[in-house]
Amino acid sequence: MTPPPARRRRTGAIGSRPALNLLRRGTVRRAQAITTYGVGSLVAVDHESFIVSGLDEADRGWSDREAPHIHERRLERLLGVDHFRLPPASDDDSTDGLRVRRFPLMHSCPECNELQRHRDFAPPPGRSVCGTCEVDLVPSRFVVACEAGHLDEFPYWQWVHRSTERGSGAFGKCGGKLMMRTSGRTSSLRSILISCTCGKVPEVSMEGSFRRSALKDLGLTCRGTRPWLGTSVPAEGCGRPLRTLQRGSSSVWQPVLKSALSIPPWSNGRADPLAEHWEALRQFDRREHVEIYLKGAFKGRPCPIPLDEVMTLLAAEREEDAEGEAAPSFDHRYRALRNKEYERLRAGNDESEHSREEEFVCESPLGDSSVLDPLGVTGPMLVKKLREVRALKAFTRLVDAESTTDAKEMPLSEKPLRWLPAMEVRGEGVFLRLDEERLGAWEKAPAVAARAERIRAAHQRVLDQRADDPSRAVPSPATPRMVLLHTLAHVLINEWSLEAGYPAASLRERLYATDDMAGLLVYTATSDSAGSLGGLVAQGEPELLDRAIRSAVRRAEWCSADPLCIESEAAGTTGTNLAACHACVMLPETSCEHNNELLDRALLVGTPEGPALGFFATALVP
Repeated sequence: MTPPPARRRRTGAIGSRPALNLLRRGTVRRAQAITTYGVGSLVAVDHESFIVSGLDEADRGWSDREAPHIHERRLERLLGVDHFRLPPASDDDSTDGLRVRRFPLMHSCPECNELQRHRDFAPPPGRSVCGTCEVDLVPSRFVVACEAGHLDEFPYWQWVHRSTERGSGAFGKCGGKLMMRTSGRTSSLRSILISCTCGKVPEVSMEGSFRRSALKDLGLTCRGTRPWLGTSVPAEGCGRPLRTLQRGSSSVWQPVLKSALSIPPWSNGRADPLAEHWEALRQFDRREHVEIYLKGAFKGRPCPIPLDEVMTLLAAEREEDAEGEAAPSFDHRYRALRNKEYERLRAGNDESEHSREEEFVCESPLGDSSVLDPLGVTGPMLVKKLREVRALKAFTRLVDAESTTDAKEMPLSEKPLRWLPAMEVRGEGVFLRLDEERLGAWEKAPAVAARAERIRAAHQRVLDQRADDPSRAVPSPATPRMVLLHTLAHVLINEWSLEAGYPAASLRERLYATDDMAGLLVYTATSDSAGSLGGLVAQGEPELLDRAIRSAVRRAEWCSADPLCIESEAAGTTGTNLAACHACVMLPETSCEHNNELLDRALLVGTPEGPALGFFATALVP
């Protein structure tokens, strides 16, 4: 990561690329640049704090060698971009990296207790120390944000002068300096004391600054500032309520991630040379028109893909068009993408029929799958090779990225770009389905439907509260089969982390739970040594899978937090779980598609009062 230069860049010879002379401030992994430290997030490096800059200058700063272009046509089409780029790696020989800017600008000196902007301490170039005391400066622990994604400094001056200048925006006109000290009596906000040397106001603590109406009571609303885009970008008019947050809070930045599996006919990489031509090619229905366009596009040179293959790819793309709407919504198009993945996972893709470039290999197990029939599990598939592309579409603050609308998503750049940062994961997995007939009968049971409805209603209330207009809130996906599949995926991941030696954080779920889908894919979510050793695929053989499911379900039958856990009326931070806690079914957040929400192990194993409630209740019979 590199902050913007304090001085003019040194340039090389005329016509050559500028020689970058930027200070390095720590390193992050490529995956972290998408999931943890993406554009607009705050990064703590030693005793300093930075915000990751927008992508407006990335085309000029990121080299093709360090940030190569990658393609996944199905995801590109969904997100409306031409390609993706891997974030630059933080290697020792890297010429550039993620650009960062200092934020928050307010710092305090633990020696002289002054609280002011970083530059006002007159630190030496390249260092973050008090120019007088020569001790490390401490970045402000507090920032403010709104639900539209804007971020700003905490208004310390208004907080101290609230008794005399309520609602005033005249920063610092009292002529004094702000001071910050800690009483040391407790570790609470009451011990953090702010004062002003003007002597007109008493010393106040930070207690109460996290109340929802704390800043509203001061007459302060969001100014629309976007520090990750730089000070030259004017603030937007916003006016939304502000919330105080700790700088390291997960609510400060939530990534909006969208992903897709590379499936045939796009999974062999042969379609990549046509990446910039698909939108034009979609306008043609007739073979001869496509042929004429390709001749013009490649200026008489042979097209790198045979015409028959181009027509096959065009037909495959049109099959993913969401039906039923003239202008399908983003959710409809994303659902169509998942439908095609589900169909391909069911159908398989035999390795012996394809070249080594094929990125998707899915085969039936060698053993007899009928051993899984008593469990209501069917169609296991061994995904021996897969590629997932995960793109950072936008980010949110204060609101859950999985339940937000486009209105609350903050873009990654000031000007629209035709690409997005993304990461690709190559690994392996196990796919399985639940028997539709047995599942349908189980879903209709009144006790099952009532329990799932409690989860759905609680989740919908949360979604309605987060939406500006409750009538346009995202509908909750919680159904009996969705909660069942979600909880089953969690207990399987926990089981394989114990029995197969995989860290739980290295496995990830991918759910297919709609009226016409009832499957789940557990796959390796990292591209390190735990990614493709073959150990996970081996767990998909029917005998081992039968043993793993039975063991996982039996483990879920009892939790160390019982009877409180199994009898819970609402669990989780938002009350959208029932019988689920960190002692039984919850996973690292990187492994879960729904942030550890919409879980209930009672739908797996039943309850003491209603054992028949569980889909796998018969598997628990000795």
